[in-house]
Amino acid sequence: MSVDRFDPLTAYGTDPGDGAERWQDAYTAAAESGRVRDVDFTTLSGAEVEPVYGPRPEEQVDGFSRIGWPGQYPFTRGLHASGYRGKPWTIRQFAGFGNARQTNERYKMILAGGGDGLSVAFDMPTLMGRDSDDPRSLGEVGHCGVAIDTAADMDVLFEGIPLEDVTTSMTISGPAVPVFCMYLVAAERQGADIRKLNGTLQTDIFKEYIAQKEWLFAPEPHLRLIGDLMEYCASDIQAYKPLSVSGYHIREAGSTAAQELAFTLADGFGYVELGLARGLDIEQFAPGLSFFFDAHVDFFEEIAKFRAARRIWARWLRDVYGAKTARAQSLRFHTQTAGVSLTAQQPDNNIVRTAVEAMAAVLGGTNSLHTNALDEVLALPSDKAAQIALRTQQVIMEETGVTNVADPLGGSWYIEALTDKIESEAERIFDRIKDMARLAVPDGEHPIGEMTSGILRGIEDGWFTGEIADAAFAYQQALEKKDKFMVGVNTLSGEGGGDELDILRISHEVEREQNALLTKRRAGRDKAAVDVALSRMVEVARGEGNLIEPMMAAVRAEASLGEICDALRDEWGVYIEPARF
Repeated sequence: MSVDRFDPLTAYGTDPGDGAERWQDAYTAAAESGRVRDVDFTTLSGAEVEPVYGPRPEEQVDGFSRIGWPGQYPFTRGLHASGYRGKPWTIRQFAGFGNARQTNERYKMILAGGGDGLSVAFDMPTLMGRDSDDPRSLGEVGHCGVAIDTAADMDVLFEGIPLEDVTTSMTISGPAVPVFCMYLVAAERQGADIRKLNGTLQTDIFKEYIAQKEWLFAPEPHLRLIGDLMEYCASDIQAYKPLSVSGYHIREAGSTAAQELAFTLADGFGYVELGLARGLDIEQFAPGLSFFFDAHVDFFEEIAKFRAARRIWARWLRDVYGAKTARAQSLRFHTQTAGVSLTAQQPDNNIVRTAVEAMAAVLGGTNSLHTNALDEVLALPSDKAAQIALRTQQVIMEETGVTNVADPLGGSWYIEALTDKIESEAERIFDRIKDMARLAVPDGEHPIGEMTSGILRGIEDGWFTGEIADAAFAYQQALEKKDKFMVGVNTLSGEGGGDELDILRISHEVEREQNALLTKRRAGRDKAAVDVALSRMVEVARGEGNLIEPMMAAVRAEASLGEICDALRDEWGVYIEPARF
Protein backbone atom coordinates (compact mmCIF):
# COMPACT_ATOMS: atom_id res chain seq x y z
CA MET A 1 0.00 0.00 0.00
CA SER A 2 1.90 3.04 -1.14
CA VAL A 3 0.89 6.44 0.19
CA ASP A 4 -0.27 7.68 -3.23
CA ARG A 5 -2.72 4.78 -3.34
CA PHE A 6 -3.57 4.62 0.34
CA ASP A 7 -6.58 6.70 1.32
CA PRO A 8 -7.91 6.49 4.89
CA LEU A 9 -11.32 7.69 3.70
CA THR A 10 -11.80 4.55 1.61
CA ALA A 11 -9.50 2.01 3.28
CA TYR A 12 -12.14 0.86 5.76
CA GLY A 13 -15.09 0.38 3.47
CA THR A 14 -18.41 2.09 4.09
CA ASP A 15 -20.38 2.20 7.31
CA PRO A 16 -23.32 -0.23 6.95
CA GLY A 17 -25.41 2.18 9.01
CA ASP A 18 -25.92 0.01 12.08
CA GLY A 19 -22.74 1.02 13.90
CA ALA A 20 -24.59 3.13 16.45
CA GLU A 21 -27.07 0.34 17.13
CA ARG A 22 -24.28 -2.22 17.54
CA TRP A 23 -22.48 0.14 19.91
CA GLN A 24 -25.66 0.64 21.95
CA ASP A 25 -26.21 -3.12 22.19
CA ALA A 26 -22.62 -3.64 23.37
CA TYR A 27 -22.81 -0.83 25.92
CA THR A 28 -26.12 -2.08 27.28
CA ALA A 29 -24.73 -5.60 27.62
CA ALA A 30 -21.69 -4.24 29.48
CA ALA A 31 -23.87 -2.25 31.85
CA GLU A 32 -26.22 -5.16 32.53
CA SER A 33 -23.30 -7.47 33.31
CA GLY A 34 -21.71 -5.04 35.77
CA ARG A 35 -18.87 -3.96 33.47
CA VAL A 36 -19.82 -0.28 33.71
CA ARG A 37 -18.87 1.35 37.01
CA ASP A 38 -21.65 2.61 39.25
CA VAL A 39 -20.36 6.18 39.62
CA ASP A 40 -21.59 9.69 38.85
CA PHE A 41 -21.02 10.35 35.14
CA THR A 42 -21.85 14.05 35.15
CA THR A 43 -19.89 17.27 34.67
CA LEU A 44 -18.62 19.21 37.67
CA SER A 45 -21.78 21.31 37.44
CA GLY A 46 -24.00 18.25 37.45
CA ALA A 47 -24.89 18.06 33.76
CA GLU A 48 -25.63 14.57 32.46
CA VAL A 49 -23.31 13.37 29.69
CA GLU A 50 -23.72 10.53 27.23
CA PRO A 51 -21.23 7.64 27.24
CA VAL A 52 -20.26 8.43 23.64
CA TYR A 53 -21.00 11.06 20.99
CA GLY A 54 -21.23 10.67 17.22
CA PRO A 55 -23.31 11.66 14.20
CA ARG A 56 -27.07 11.48 14.42
CA PRO A 57 -28.73 8.60 12.53
CA GLU A 58 -29.90 10.91 9.75
CA GLU A 59 -26.44 12.46 9.23
CA GLN A 60 -24.07 11.21 6.54
CA VAL A 61 -20.35 11.55 7.29
CA ASP A 62 -17.95 10.68 4.47
CA GLY A 63 -15.39 8.13 5.56
CA PHE A 64 -17.04 7.62 8.96
CA SER A 65 -16.18 3.91 8.91
CA ARG A 66 -12.53 4.82 9.57
CA ILE A 67 -13.68 6.55 12.80
CA GLY A 68 -16.57 4.32 13.83
CA TRP A 69 -17.73 3.65 17.36
CA PRO A 70 -15.84 2.51 20.47
CA GLY A 71 -15.38 -1.23 20.67
CA GLN A 72 -15.88 -1.76 16.93
CA TYR A 73 -13.45 -2.34 14.08
CA PRO A 74 -11.16 -0.54 13.33
CA PHE A 75 -11.10 0.55 17.01
CA THR A 76 -10.04 4.12 16.23
CA ARG A 77 -12.16 5.24 19.17
CA GLY A 78 -11.04 2.56 21.61
CA LEU A 79 -11.29 -1.14 22.30
CA HIS A 80 -14.38 -1.13 24.52
CA ALA A 81 -17.89 0.22 24.00
CA SER A 82 -17.88 1.64 27.53
CA GLY A 83 -14.50 3.40 27.27
CA TYR A 84 -13.18 4.30 30.72
CA ARG A 85 -16.69 4.02 32.16
CA GLY A 86 -15.97 0.33 32.28
CA LYS A 87 -12.39 0.23 33.55
CA PRO A 88 -10.07 3.21 33.80
CA TRP A 89 -6.50 2.85 32.67
CA THR A 90 -4.08 1.02 34.95
CA ILE A 91 -1.82 3.34 36.93
CA ARG A 92 1.49 1.57 36.44
CA GLN A 93 4.39 3.58 37.85
CA PHE A 94 7.84 2.56 36.57
CA ALA A 95 10.20 2.05 39.50
CA GLY A 96 13.45 0.37 40.40
CA PHE A 97 16.68 1.51 42.01
CA GLY A 98 19.47 0.24 44.19
CA ASN A 99 18.95 -3.29 45.40
CA ALA A 100 15.87 -5.49 45.52
CA ARG A 101 15.08 -4.55 49.13
CA GLN A 102 15.02 -0.82 48.40
CA THR A 103 12.85 -1.27 45.33
CA ASN A 104 10.46 -3.56 47.20
CA GLU A 105 9.88 -0.73 49.68
CA ARG A 106 9.13 1.69 46.82
CA TYR A 107 6.67 -0.79 45.30
CA LYS A 108 4.81 -1.09 48.58
CA MET A 109 4.63 2.71 48.75
CA ILE A 110 3.20 2.88 45.20
CA LEU A 111 0.60 0.20 45.91
CA ALA A 112 -0.38 1.79 49.22
CA GLY A 113 -0.71 5.15 47.45
CA GLY A 114 -3.26 3.85 44.95
CA GLY A 115 -1.12 2.36 42.19
CA ASP A 116 -2.57 -0.86 40.83
CA GLY A 117 0.25 -2.28 38.71
CA LEU A 118 4.01 -2.60 39.03
CA SER A 119 6.59 -1.82 36.36
CA VAL A 120 10.17 -2.90 36.97
CA ALA A 121 13.15 -0.79 35.93
CA PHE A 122 16.44 -2.69 35.85
CA ASP A 123 19.96 -1.33 36.17
CA MET A 124 22.37 -1.29 33.25
CA PRO A 125 24.31 -4.48 34.15
CA THR A 126 21.03 -6.40 34.34
CA LEU A 127 19.85 -4.90 31.03
CA MET A 128 23.08 -6.11 29.43
CA GLY A 129 22.94 -9.60 30.98
CA ARG A 130 25.91 -8.97 33.32
CA ASP A 131 26.30 -9.85 36.97
CA SER A 132 26.87 -7.05 39.45
CA ASP A 133 30.45 -8.19 40.09
CA ASP A 134 31.35 -8.27 36.39
CA PRO A 135 34.20 -5.77 35.82
CA ARG A 136 32.05 -4.07 33.16
CA SER A 137 29.38 -3.39 35.82
CA LEU A 138 31.64 -1.19 37.94
CA GLY A 139 29.91 2.04 38.92
CA GLU A 140 26.56 1.10 37.34
CA VAL A 141 25.01 -1.26 39.89
CA GLY A 142 21.60 -0.03 41.02
CA HIS A 143 21.91 3.36 39.32
CA CYS A 144 19.27 3.36 36.57
CA GLY A 145 17.14 0.60 38.05
CA VAL A 146 17.24 -2.36 40.36
CA ALA A 147 20.09 -4.89 40.34
CA ILE A 148 18.94 -8.47 39.75
CA ASP A 149 21.57 -11.22 39.71
CA THR A 150 19.68 -14.37 40.75
CA ALA A 151 16.20 -15.67 41.49
CA ALA A 152 16.90 -14.90 45.14
CA ASP A 153 16.97 -11.19 44.24
CA MET A 154 13.60 -11.61 42.54
CA ASP A 155 12.28 -13.24 45.74
CA VAL A 156 13.25 -10.12 47.70
CA LEU A 157 11.96 -7.75 45.00
CA PHE A 158 8.41 -9.09 45.38
CA GLU A 159 8.48 -10.06 49.05
CA GLY A 160 5.06 -9.38 50.59
CA ILE A 161 3.53 -8.69 47.15
CA PRO A 162 1.43 -11.66 45.98
CA LEU A 163 2.28 -12.03 42.32
CA GLU A 164 -1.03 -13.73 41.55
CA ASP A 165 -2.82 -10.54 42.61
CA VAL A 166 -0.86 -7.78 40.87
CA THR A 167 0.00 -7.25 37.21
CA THR A 168 3.73 -6.85 36.70
CA SER A 169 5.46 -5.24 33.75
CA MET A 170 9.20 -5.70 33.24
CA THR A 171 11.11 -3.34 30.96
CA ILE A 172 13.97 -5.45 29.67
CA SER A 173 14.71 -6.91 26.24
CA GLY A 174 18.14 -8.51 25.67
CA PRO A 175 18.08 -10.81 28.73
CA ALA A 176 14.28 -10.69 29.04
CA VAL A 177 13.81 -14.46 28.88
CA PRO A 178 16.18 -15.44 31.75
CA VAL A 179 14.85 -12.56 33.86
CA PHE A 180 11.30 -13.79 33.17
CA CYS A 181 12.36 -17.26 34.27
CA MET A 182 13.57 -15.73 37.54
CA TYR A 183 10.18 -14.04 37.95
CA LEU A 184 8.41 -17.37 37.40
CA VAL A 185 10.62 -19.13 39.93
CA ALA A 186 9.98 -16.34 42.47
CA ALA A 187 6.24 -16.83 41.90
CA GLU A 188 6.61 -20.59 42.41
CA ARG A 189 8.41 -19.97 45.70
CA GLN A 190 5.52 -17.76 46.83
CA GLY A 191 3.22 -20.71 46.17
CA ALA A 192 1.57 -18.97 43.23
CA ASP A 193 -0.02 -20.80 40.34
CA ILE A 194 2.09 -19.44 37.50
CA ARG A 195 -0.74 -20.15 35.06
CA LYS A 196 -2.62 -17.28 36.75
CA LEU A 197 0.14 -14.68 36.44
CA ASN A 198 -0.65 -11.53 34.52
CA GLY A 199 1.55 -8.76 33.24
CA THR A 200 3.86 -7.83 30.41
CA LEU A 201 7.47 -8.54 29.50
CA GLN A 202 9.07 -6.14 27.07
CA THR A 203 11.31 -8.61 25.15
CA ASP A 204 11.27 -6.40 22.01
CA ILE A 205 14.73 -6.88 20.52
CA PHE A 206 14.09 -5.05 17.24
CA LYS A 207 13.90 -1.68 19.01
CA GLU A 208 17.25 -2.39 20.64
CA TYR A 209 18.98 -2.54 17.26
CA ILE A 210 16.93 0.42 16.05
CA ALA A 211 17.27 2.77 19.01
CA GLN A 212 18.30 1.67 22.50
CA LYS A 213 21.32 -0.51 21.63
CA GLU A 214 21.05 -3.05 24.47
CA TRP A 215 21.34 -6.47 22.83
CA LEU A 216 23.29 -9.62 23.66
CA PHE A 217 23.47 -11.57 20.39
CA ALA A 218 22.80 -11.17 16.69
CA PRO A 219 19.10 -10.77 15.79
CA GLU A 220 18.46 -14.41 14.83
CA PRO A 221 19.27 -15.99 18.25
CA HIS A 222 17.22 -13.32 19.96
CA LEU A 223 14.28 -14.15 17.68
CA ARG A 224 14.77 -17.81 18.59
CA LEU A 225 14.39 -16.94 22.29
CA ILE A 226 11.37 -14.73 21.63
CA GLY A 227 9.68 -17.48 19.63
CA ASP A 228 10.30 -19.95 22.47
CA LEU A 229 8.79 -17.49 24.93
CA MET A 230 5.72 -16.90 22.75
CA GLU A 231 5.14 -20.65 22.50
CA TYR A 232 5.54 -21.14 26.24
CA CYS A 233 3.17 -18.34 27.23
CA ALA A 234 0.58 -19.35 24.64
CA SER A 235 0.61 -22.83 26.13
CA ASP A 236 1.18 -22.30 29.86
CA ILE A 237 0.54 -18.66 30.92
CA GLN A 238 -2.08 -17.36 28.56
CA ALA A 239 -2.90 -14.19 30.51
CA TYR A 240 0.72 -13.02 30.47
CA LYS A 241 1.83 -10.89 27.53
CA PRO A 242 5.29 -12.06 26.45
CA LEU A 243 6.01 -9.11 24.17
CA SER A 244 5.58 -5.37 24.64
CA VAL A 245 6.59 -3.84 21.34
CA SER A 246 8.24 -0.57 22.25
CA GLY A 247 8.06 2.72 20.42
CA TYR A 248 9.01 4.63 23.55
CA HIS A 249 12.75 4.25 23.08
CA ILE A 250 12.47 5.01 19.37
CA ARG A 251 10.80 8.32 20.17
CA GLU A 252 13.23 9.09 22.98
CA ALA A 253 16.08 8.60 20.48
CA GLY A 254 14.67 11.48 18.40
CA SER A 255 12.14 10.08 15.94
CA THR A 256 9.03 11.89 14.79
CA ALA A 257 5.59 10.75 15.93
CA ALA A 258 4.96 9.04 12.56
CA GLN A 259 8.33 7.27 12.69
CA GLU A 260 7.66 6.07 16.22
CA LEU A 261 4.31 4.71 15.13
CA ALA A 262 5.48 3.09 11.89
CA PHE A 263 8.73 1.57 13.19
CA THR A 264 6.91 0.17 16.22
CA LEU A 265 4.01 -1.33 14.31
CA ALA A 266 6.41 -2.76 11.71
CA ASP A 267 8.28 -4.46 14.56
CA GLY A 268 4.95 -5.78 15.79
CA PHE A 269 4.16 -7.17 12.35
CA GLY A 270 7.57 -8.88 12.45
CA TYR A 271 6.64 -10.63 15.70
CA VAL A 272 3.30 -11.66 14.21
CA GLU A 273 5.24 -13.24 11.35
CA LEU A 274 7.49 -14.97 13.89
CA GLY A 275 4.49 -16.45 15.66
CA LEU A 276 2.94 -17.61 12.39
CA ALA A 277 6.26 -19.16 11.33
CA ARG A 278 6.22 -21.10 14.60
CA GLY A 279 2.82 -22.50 13.68
CA LEU A 280 1.01 -20.60 16.44
CA ASP A 281 -2.66 -19.70 16.11
CA ILE A 282 -2.93 -15.96 15.52
CA GLU A 283 -6.22 -15.85 17.42
CA GLN A 284 -4.36 -17.17 20.45
CA PHE A 285 -0.99 -15.40 20.34
CA ALA A 286 -1.88 -11.99 18.89
CA PRO A 287 -3.70 -10.89 22.08
CA GLY A 288 -0.42 -11.55 23.91
CA LEU A 289 1.29 -8.79 21.96
CA SER A 290 1.06 -5.40 23.63
CA PHE A 291 2.64 -2.05 22.82
CA PHE A 292 4.51 0.69 24.66
CA PHE A 293 4.34 4.24 23.33
CA ASP A 294 5.75 7.63 24.23
CA ALA A 295 3.38 10.49 25.07
CA HIS A 296 5.18 13.62 23.91
CA VAL A 297 4.20 17.22 24.49
CA ASP A 298 2.43 18.01 21.18
CA PHE A 299 -1.00 17.33 22.63
CA PHE A 300 -3.16 16.77 19.53
CA GLU A 301 -0.50 14.96 17.49
CA GLU A 302 -0.07 12.41 20.25
CA ILE A 303 -3.81 11.76 20.54
CA ALA A 304 -3.98 11.25 16.77
CA LYS A 305 -0.97 8.89 16.91
CA PHE A 306 -2.64 6.60 19.44
CA ARG A 307 -5.91 6.51 17.50
CA ALA A 308 -4.08 5.76 14.23
CA ALA A 309 -2.10 2.98 15.94
CA ARG A 310 -5.23 1.04 16.88
CA ARG A 311 -6.80 1.17 13.45
CA ILE A 312 -3.62 0.41 11.47
CA TRP A 313 -2.98 -2.62 13.66
CA ALA A 314 -6.57 -3.85 13.32
CA ARG A 315 -6.54 -3.46 9.52
CA TRP A 316 -3.20 -5.22 9.03
CA LEU A 317 -4.01 -8.03 11.45
CA ARG A 318 -7.30 -8.65 9.64
CA ASP A 319 -6.40 -8.03 6.02
CA VAL A 320 -2.73 -9.07 5.88
CA TYR A 321 -2.36 -11.70 8.61
CA GLY A 322 -5.87 -13.16 8.71
CA ALA A 323 -6.97 -12.46 12.29
CA LYS A 324 -10.74 -12.85 12.43
CA THR A 325 -11.71 -11.93 15.99
CA ALA A 326 -11.82 -8.49 17.59
CA ARG A 327 -9.62 -9.79 20.40
CA ALA A 328 -6.84 -10.72 17.96
CA GLN A 329 -7.19 -7.46 16.01
CA SER A 330 -7.06 -5.21 19.09
CA LEU A 331 -3.98 -3.17 19.90
CA ARG A 332 -3.44 -2.75 23.64
CA PHE A 333 -0.82 -0.28 24.78
CA HIS A 334 0.95 1.19 27.76
CA THR A 335 2.13 4.79 27.67
CA GLN A 336 4.91 6.64 29.43
CA THR A 337 5.21 10.38 29.35
CA ALA A 338 8.23 11.68 27.44
CA GLY A 339 11.48 11.64 29.34
CA VAL A 340 13.15 13.56 26.53
CA SER A 341 10.74 16.47 27.04
CA LEU A 342 11.91 17.01 30.61
CA THR A 343 14.44 19.76 31.23
CA ALA A 344 17.10 20.29 33.87
CA GLN A 345 16.42 24.02 33.59
CA GLN A 346 13.40 25.11 35.66
CA PRO A 347 12.53 21.49 36.53
CA ASP A 348 9.17 22.37 38.11
CA ASN A 349 7.96 23.01 34.56
CA ASN A 350 8.26 19.26 34.06
CA ILE A 351 5.17 18.73 36.24
CA VAL A 352 3.13 20.69 33.69
CA ARG A 353 4.66 18.89 30.71
CA THR A 354 3.96 15.51 32.28
CA ALA A 355 0.34 16.42 33.04
CA VAL A 356 -0.25 17.54 29.43
CA GLU A 357 1.36 14.37 28.07
CA ALA A 358 -0.61 12.16 30.47
CA MET A 359 -3.87 13.80 29.39
CA ALA A 360 -2.95 13.16 25.74
CA ALA A 361 -2.37 9.49 26.51
CA VAL A 362 -5.73 9.25 28.27
CA LEU A 363 -7.64 11.03 25.51
CA GLY A 364 -5.88 8.70 23.06
CA GLY A 365 -7.24 5.69 24.95
CA THR A 366 -4.19 4.23 26.68
CA ASN A 367 -4.70 1.00 28.63
CA SER A 368 -2.07 1.81 31.26
CA LEU A 369 0.10 4.80 32.05
CA HIS A 370 3.31 5.85 33.76
CA THR A 371 3.88 9.51 34.54
CA ASN A 372 7.47 10.72 34.80
CA ALA A 373 8.71 12.52 37.87
CA LEU A 374 9.95 16.10 37.61
CA ASP A 375 13.51 15.14 38.62
CA GLU A 376 14.00 12.17 36.24
CA VAL A 377 16.01 14.34 33.88
CA LEU A 378 18.68 14.44 36.61
CA ALA A 379 18.34 11.18 38.52
CA LEU A 380 15.99 8.43 39.59
CA PRO A 381 12.91 10.00 41.19
CA SER A 382 12.84 10.95 44.85
CA ASP A 383 9.92 9.79 47.00
CA LYS A 384 8.29 13.22 46.81
CA ALA A 385 8.68 13.52 43.03
CA ALA A 386 7.35 9.98 42.56
CA GLN A 387 4.29 10.85 44.64
CA ILE A 388 3.61 13.99 42.56
CA ALA A 389 3.82 11.87 39.40
CA LEU A 390 1.35 9.37 40.86
CA ARG A 391 -1.02 12.12 41.99
CA THR A 392 -0.92 13.62 38.47
CA GLN A 393 -2.65 10.51 37.13
CA GLN A 394 -5.07 10.37 40.02
CA VAL A 395 -6.14 14.00 39.56
CA ILE A 396 -6.74 13.36 35.85
CA MET A 397 -8.72 10.22 36.62
CA GLU A 398 -10.81 11.51 39.51
CA GLU A 399 -11.32 15.23 38.89
CA THR A 400 -11.31 16.10 35.18
CA GLY A 401 -14.28 14.11 33.83
CA VAL A 402 -12.23 12.38 31.13
CA THR A 403 -13.54 8.95 32.15
CA ASN A 404 -17.16 9.98 31.50
CA VAL A 405 -17.12 9.80 27.70
CA ALA A 406 -15.40 7.41 25.30
CA ASP A 407 -13.13 9.18 22.78
CA PRO A 408 -14.47 12.69 23.54
CA LEU A 409 -12.43 14.23 20.69
CA GLY A 410 -13.66 11.78 18.05
CA GLY A 411 -15.09 13.62 15.06
CA SER A 412 -12.99 16.73 15.59
CA TRP A 413 -11.95 17.92 12.15
CA TYR A 414 -8.43 18.58 13.42
CA ILE A 415 -8.03 15.30 15.28
CA GLU A 416 -9.39 13.24 12.39
CA ALA A 417 -7.20 15.06 9.84
CA LEU A 418 -4.11 14.46 12.02
CA THR A 419 -5.06 10.81 12.49
CA ASP A 420 -5.39 10.38 8.72
CA LYS A 421 -2.09 12.17 8.10
CA ILE A 422 -0.11 10.04 10.56
CA GLU A 423 -1.68 6.86 9.21
CA SER A 424 -0.76 7.78 5.62
CA GLU A 425 2.80 8.62 6.63
CA ALA A 426 3.08 5.29 8.44
CA GLU A 427 1.94 3.47 5.30
CA ARG A 428 4.66 5.25 3.32
CA ILE A 429 7.25 3.98 5.81
CA PHE A 430 5.84 0.45 5.63
CA ASP A 431 6.32 0.58 1.86
CA ARG A 432 9.96 1.57 2.36
CA ILE A 433 10.53 -1.37 4.72
CA LYS A 434 8.95 -3.75 2.22
CA ASP A 435 11.24 -2.32 -0.47
CA MET A 436 14.20 -3.27 1.74
CA ALA A 437 12.73 -6.77 2.08
CA ARG A 438 12.79 -7.10 -1.69
CA LEU A 439 16.44 -6.06 -1.72
CA ALA A 440 17.23 -8.57 1.04
CA VAL A 441 15.33 -11.46 -0.57
CA PRO A 442 14.97 -10.80 -4.34
CA ASP A 443 13.12 -14.06 -4.99
CA GLY A 444 10.42 -13.13 -2.46
CA GLU A 445 10.84 -16.32 -0.40
CA HIS A 446 11.07 -14.83 3.09
CA PRO A 447 11.89 -17.52 5.72
CA ILE A 448 9.82 -15.75 8.40
CA GLY A 449 7.98 -12.96 6.62
CA GLU A 450 8.30 -9.93 4.39
CA MET A 451 8.21 -7.32 7.14
CA THR A 452 10.78 -9.25 9.19
CA SER A 453 13.14 -9.41 6.21
CA GLY A 454 12.80 -5.66 5.69
CA ILE A 455 13.44 -4.90 9.35
CA LEU A 456 16.56 -7.07 9.46
CA ARG A 457 17.87 -5.44 6.27
CA GLY A 458 17.12 -1.98 7.66
CA ILE A 459 18.97 -2.80 10.88
CA GLU A 460 22.02 -4.11 9.04
CA ASP A 461 22.09 -1.12 6.67
CA GLY A 462 21.66 1.40 9.48
CA TRP A 463 18.53 2.77 7.82
CA PHE A 464 16.43 3.05 10.99
CA THR A 465 19.28 4.70 12.90
CA GLY A 466 19.84 7.17 10.07
CA GLU A 467 16.17 8.12 9.84
CA ILE A 468 15.99 8.78 13.57
CA ALA A 469 19.25 10.75 13.53
CA ASP A 470 17.96 12.97 10.73
CA ALA A 471 14.72 13.65 12.62
CA ALA A 472 16.58 14.44 15.86
CA PHE A 473 18.93 16.79 14.02
CA ALA A 474 16.04 18.61 12.37
CA TYR A 475 14.34 19.15 15.73
CA GLN A 476 17.54 20.39 17.34
CA GLN A 477 17.99 22.86 14.51
CA ALA A 478 14.42 24.07 15.02
CA LEU A 479 15.17 24.70 18.70
CA GLU A 480 18.39 26.54 17.95
CA LYS A 481 16.69 28.70 15.32
CA LYS A 482 13.77 29.24 17.73
CA ASP A 483 11.28 27.81 15.30
CA LYS A 484 10.27 25.58 18.24
CA PHE A 485 10.37 26.51 21.91
CA MET A 486 11.11 24.88 25.26
CA VAL A 487 10.15 27.09 28.18
CA GLY A 488 13.14 27.71 30.40
CA VAL A 489 15.59 26.51 27.75
CA ASN A 490 15.42 28.69 24.63
CA THR A 491 12.66 31.04 25.81
CA LEU A 492 11.62 32.48 29.17
CA SER A 493 14.89 31.23 30.57
CA GLY A 494 15.32 33.75 33.38
CA GLU A 495 15.24 33.04 37.08
CA GLY A 496 12.58 30.79 38.53
CA GLY A 497 11.39 27.26 38.08
CA GLY A 498 11.43 25.95 41.63
CA ASP A 499 13.64 25.25 44.59
CA GLU A 500 16.81 23.21 44.39
CA LEU A 501 15.91 19.55 43.95
CA ASP A 502 16.61 16.84 46.48
CA ILE A 503 18.31 14.33 44.18
CA LEU A 504 18.13 10.60 44.88
CA ARG A 505 21.73 9.36 44.84
CA ILE A 506 22.66 5.69 44.86
CA SER A 507 25.48 5.00 47.29
CA HIS A 508 28.45 2.93 46.15
CA GLU A 509 27.63 0.81 49.19
CA VAL A 510 24.78 -0.68 47.18
CA GLU A 511 27.30 -2.16 44.74
CA ARG A 512 29.53 -3.47 47.53
CA GLU A 513 26.59 -5.06 49.32
CA GLN A 514 25.16 -6.57 46.15
CA ASN A 515 28.50 -8.10 45.21
CA ALA A 516 29.01 -9.48 48.72
CA LEU A 517 25.52 -10.99 48.63
CA LEU A 518 26.17 -12.55 45.21
CA THR A 519 29.43 -14.06 46.47
CA LYS A 520 27.62 -15.53 49.48
CA ARG A 521 24.88 -17.00 47.30
CA ARG A 522 27.38 -18.59 44.95
CA ALA A 523 29.18 -20.18 47.90
CA GLY A 524 25.94 -21.60 49.30
CA ARG A 525 24.61 -23.29 46.17
CA ASP A 526 25.30 -26.66 44.58
CA LYS A 527 27.83 -25.66 41.90
CA ALA A 528 27.67 -29.08 40.23
CA ALA A 529 23.90 -28.75 39.82
CA VAL A 530 24.38 -25.30 38.28
CA ASP A 531 26.93 -26.64 35.78
CA VAL A 532 24.66 -29.52 34.79
CA ALA A 533 21.69 -27.17 34.30
CA LEU A 534 23.73 -24.72 32.20
CA SER A 535 25.13 -27.54 30.07
CA ARG A 536 21.64 -28.87 29.44
CA MET A 537 20.47 -25.38 28.47
CA VAL A 538 23.31 -25.02 25.95
CA GLU A 539 22.54 -28.46 24.56
CA VAL A 540 18.96 -27.37 23.84
CA ALA A 541 20.23 -24.07 22.38
CA ARG A 542 22.21 -26.06 19.81
CA GLY A 543 19.06 -27.82 18.67
CA GLU A 544 15.51 -26.75 18.06
CA GLY A 545 13.88 -27.41 21.43
CA ASN A 546 12.19 -24.77 23.57
CA LEU A 547 14.65 -23.12 25.95
CA ILE A 548 12.24 -21.97 28.66
CA GLU A 549 12.15 -25.13 30.79
CA PRO A 550 15.94 -25.77 30.75
CA MET A 551 16.51 -22.10 31.53
CA MET A 552 14.09 -22.29 34.45
CA ALA A 553 15.98 -25.35 35.72
CA ALA A 554 19.20 -23.30 35.69
CA VAL A 555 17.44 -20.48 37.56
CA ARG A 556 16.09 -22.89 40.18
CA ALA A 557 19.66 -24.10 40.71
CA GLU A 558 20.57 -20.42 41.41
CA ALA A 559 22.56 -19.85 38.23
CA SER A 560 23.13 -16.12 37.92
CA LEU A 561 21.93 -13.95 35.08
CA GLY A 562 25.51 -13.40 33.91
CA GLU A 563 26.23 -17.14 33.91
CA ILE A 564 23.14 -17.91 31.84
CA CYS A 565 23.81 -15.12 29.35
CA ASP A 566 27.53 -15.90 29.10
CA ALA A 567 26.76 -19.55 28.34
CA LEU A 568 24.56 -18.43 25.46
CA ARG A 569 27.11 -15.82 24.31
CA ASP A 570 29.70 -18.58 24.14
CA GLU A 571 27.33 -20.62 22.00
CA TRP A 572 25.81 -17.91 19.80
CA GLY A 573 28.47 -15.21 19.80
CA VAL A 574 28.02 -11.49 20.33
CA TYR A 575 26.73 -8.87 17.91
CA ILE A 576 28.75 -5.82 16.92
CA GLU A 577 26.82 -3.13 15.11
CA PRO A 578 28.25 -2.31 11.66
CA ALA A 579 29.89 1.12 11.55
CA ARG A 580 27.82 3.73 9.71
CA PHE A 581 28.79 7.28 8.78
